[in-house]
Amino acid sequence: MTTKAHYEIIPYQKEDRDIYAGLEFDPNDPEPLPDAMYQEPILAEFMYLLAHHLVYGPGRRDVFVSSNTFICYDRSNLNRRIGPDCYVAMGVDAAAIRSRRLYLPWEAGKPPDLALEVASVSTAHIDTGRKRARYENIGVGEYWRFDATGGRYYGEPLVGERLVDGRYERMEVRRELDGTVWGYSPVLGLYLVWELESAGDREAYLRLYDPATGRRLESYTKVLDDGQAAWTETAAARAETAAASAEAAAANDRAAAASAEAAAANDRAAAADARADAANDRAAAADDRADAAAAENRSLREQIRRLLGR
Repeated sequence: MTTKAHYEIIPYQKEDRDIYAGLEFDPNDPEPLPDAMYQEPILAEFMYLLAHHLVYGPGRRDVFVSSNTFICYDRSNLNRRIGPDCYVAMGVDAAAIRSRRLYLPWEAGKPPDLALEVASVSTAHIDTGRKRARYENIGVGEYWRFDATGGRYYGEPLVGERLVDGRYERMEVRRELDGTVWGYSPVLGLYLVWELESAGDREAYLRLYDPATGRRLESYTKVLDDGQAAWTETAAARAETAAASAEAAAANDRAAAASAEAAAANDRAAAADARADAANDRAAAADDRADAAAAENRSLREQIRRLLGR
C-alpha cells in the first residue's frame, strides 16, 4: 500500500528588502487564465480537492496549494515569473509564503514540488514547450498536464513527468479498457485520473483517487450536497428533540398536578380521620357517662329497696 510522506516545515528566510518596488505587475491582481471559461471548472474542483485533502482535512500548515499566482525564478529580477494553473509545495511555511503574495523559492527554501497545467487552445504549445522547460530549470519535482479532450491539445489525455538529475522523465501512466487514464503522483500520494463521467461524454474530468482507501475524493458539489443533507438531518433531529422535550415537560407538569391532587386528597383523608377520631372520643365519653348514670341508678334503686324493706 502506498502511503503519503510526512514533512517538516522549512524555516522561511524572508529577505530584508522591498521586493515590490520594481515590479511591473500587481501580485494582488494576477493575469487571468487565457481560456478561463474552459479551464476554471476543472481547476476549481481540483484545487478544492487538493486543499481539502492535503491542508484543511488533516489540519496541516506545511502544505502550500495555489492557482493562478506567480513563481518568481530570478532573484535579481522578480518580473521574471511564471504562473502555473496549479502548484503545490510540501514542507514549507504556507502562511509566510501567502503573506508575500509571490512564491520566492529562495525564501520558501525550495521550489514547488508539483505543477499542473490544464490544456486549452491557446496555452497547449506553451505548456509543452516554454513552461515545461522553465519548471525543469526551476526544479519543480513533478509536472502534470491534463487534456480534458483526450489529446486534442497535448496529444494525449494525461502526462506526468518527474525531475531526475535535473531533467524530466515520464512517469507511468496507464489506460484502462474503458478509456480511463491514470497515473500516480508520489508528491500528492494520490492517483490523478482522466475519467469520463458517462460513455456519451466528449470531455473528461480530472479525478483524484486515494490509494489508501481505493476511493475517489468527493467533488466539492458532492461535499456541499452532503453538508446540506447533514444540516437538514441535524435540524430535523433538533426539532424532534425539542418536541420530545416539550412533551416531557408537559408530562412532568401533569405529574406535578397529579401529585398536588394526591397530596390534597391525602390532606382531606387525614382531616376526615381526625374528625372520626374526635367522634370516637366523644362516643367513648358518652358511653362512660351512660355507664356512670346506670351505676348511679342501680345504687339508688338498691337504697330504695332497703328503705322499703325496713
